[in-house]
Amino acid sequence: MAVEASSLSARRRRGAIRAGAGGPRYPGWLALPAVAWYALFFLAPLSIMAVFSVATRVGFTEIVYSFDLDNFRYLWDPLYGRVFLRTLGLAFFGTIATLLVGFPVAYYLARYARRRTLLLLLIVVPFWTSFLIRTYSWLIILDRDFPVFRALRSIGVLPEDLQILYTSKAVYIGVVYNYLPLMILPLYAALERMDWSLVEAAQDLGDSALRAFRRVTLPLVVPGIAAGSLLVFIPLMGEFLIPVILGGDLTVYAGNLIGQQFLTARDWPFGAAIAMVVIAAMTVLVLAYARLVGGEEQHGR
Repeated sequence: MAVEASSLSARRRRGAIRAGAGGPRYPGWLALPAVAWYALFFLAPLSIMAVFSVATRVGFTEIVYSFDLDNFRYLWDPLYGRVFLRTLGLAFFGTIATLLVGFPVAYYLARYARRRTLLLLLIVVPFWTSFLIRTYSWLIILDRDFPVFRALRSIGVLPEDLQILYTSKAVYIGVVYNYLPLMILPLYAALERMDWSLVEAAQDLGDSALRAFRRVTLPLVVPGIAAGSLLVFIPLMGEFLIPVILGGDLTVYAGNLIGQQFLTARDWPFGAAIAMVVIAAMTVLVLAYARLVGGEEQHGR
């Protein structure tokens, strides 16, 4: 009896080890809601956009569904190339600027802040307000007659002809303000899970604070940097509201260009072609970035 019990226990242990190694198995139908959501709200709209991108506009509003690549050929015009490069520059600027501003904030929250919950709440609170309202508020703040600007001009700190509103500077300010929480929160989540005794051990072994940060902290926070960068970079590639409101729609980005084609020019096939090119370029960049970050993470380990 004891032998049989011991054999049964050993089989159970081996089964538990195999289950742990391969992970628990769940029935495939549990993924159906997620798959249906993905197909309905991502694949279906993307397919419709792809169909429109190869269609042809006849007259002002009529669309003939065919397979015409002329919409993509028009994009070889240097004018559209400058728009795409400008959009890429805005996305890179927003990602780097929010990272440079957000990393010290997240680091302080994760390691030194005492009233951490309150500070996190202050970061999240802007999300309770409409994105549109938050952007419109900067029309008041960046106006040259705002009291702060008037006071600085009166004492000679700022020139009389200073104009920030309806320029690219206003767009950059709006981008950093609106997207900063999307960078801070993933960084904080990665830093908050860190074992800070590793940093202290590195410093005890002779590393300076900067070298310990580079060798210990930075590799461990790479997943947070990757998540925050993607959360900022991807929507900025199609940003529409901030350039229209703070830039006065004077500087055209890809999002504005697509909006103009759909809402003003009524050229839906050309607008769909621009959107497909932006999606394809963004996919390539995101995959390249993910591979680079994954390689850095493996190297850090």
